[in-house]
Amino acid sequence: MRVVIQKDYNNMCLWAANYIAGRINAHTDSRPFVLGLPTGSSPLGVYAELIRKNKAGEVSFKNVVTFNMDEYLGLPREHEQSYWYFMHSNFFDHIDIPAENVNILNGMNPDPEAECAAYEAKIASFGGIDLFLGGIGVDGHLAFNEPFTSLSSRTGVRALTSDTLIVNSRFFDNDPAKVPAKALSVGVATVTDAKEVLVLISGHNKARALAASVEGGVSQKWTCSALQLHPAAIIACDEPACGELTVDTYKYFLDIERAERL
Repeated sequence: MRVVIQKDYNNMCLWAANYIAGRINAHTDSRPFVLGLPTGSSPLGVYAELIRKNKAGEVSFKNVVTFNMDEYLGLPREHEQSYWYFMHSNFFDHIDIPAENVNILNGMNPDPEAECAAYEAKIASFGGIDLFLGGIGVDGHLAFNEPFTSLSSRTGVRALTSDTLIVNSRFFDNDPAKVPAKALSVGVATVTDAKEVLVLISGHNKARALAASVEGGVSQKWTCSALQLHPAAIIACDEPACGELTVDTYKYFLDIERAERL
C-alpha cells in the first residue's frame, strides 16, 4: 500500500487529479480507459481540477468509460440528491466524456438485484476497471459497504446504518427519515478487483478510519481495510486525517514518498 500525505485537502485533490490524468494520458490501448468514481464531498476538489485540466486541454475523457460506486434505491435520477444528478452537476456536464460512456446504477429499476448483476457484467465486458477512485466514511465504509459487509461482496442492495443516515441527512433537510434507507452499491471485491485503487481520506473525523486502513488488521468491521490486500492501492490523505497514525508510520510513508521523488 502507498500512502501519500499532503498538507491539506486542496493539495490532496491536486495530487489525486494529477495522478488520474496521468494514468488516462498514459493509456494507449484502443479500448477505453475504465475509471471508477465516487460521490460525496471528498472527490469534489478532484473533480474541479480534472474539469480545469480538461478545459485546458491537459486531459481528455473521450476514450474514458466510467462506473460510479453507488446510487440510492428508489430515488429518481432527476432528484437533486441522486448520485446521477450529483455526478452530472459536479463533473460529467463539464467535461468531454460521451454520454454513452457514463454508467451509474439505476435506483429506480423495479428489479434491483438484476440491475446489480447487469452492472457487474458490464464492468467485466470492458475488461474490468483500470483505476477506481474512492472515498470512505468515518466508520471506514467503502462505497455503501457498511461495517461487516463481506470483503468478497459484489454489487448489490445495501441497507444503510443509522450512522450513515444521520451523516447523509445534511443533504436531506437534516432529517434522517428523509434519507433512503437502502442503496445500490458496488461490492468491496468489485473495488479491489480494479487494477489500481486510489482512496481519498481527508479531515480529522476520518483519522480513525485512516489508521484502521493502514495499521489495523484486515477486518469486515472496517471495509476500507481490504485495501491492504490490494497490490496497487494508494491512499491520498491530508495532515488532519493522520491524527491517529503512530509517529513511526507517519514518518515511514513520508520517507517513502520523499525517496520516490529523488
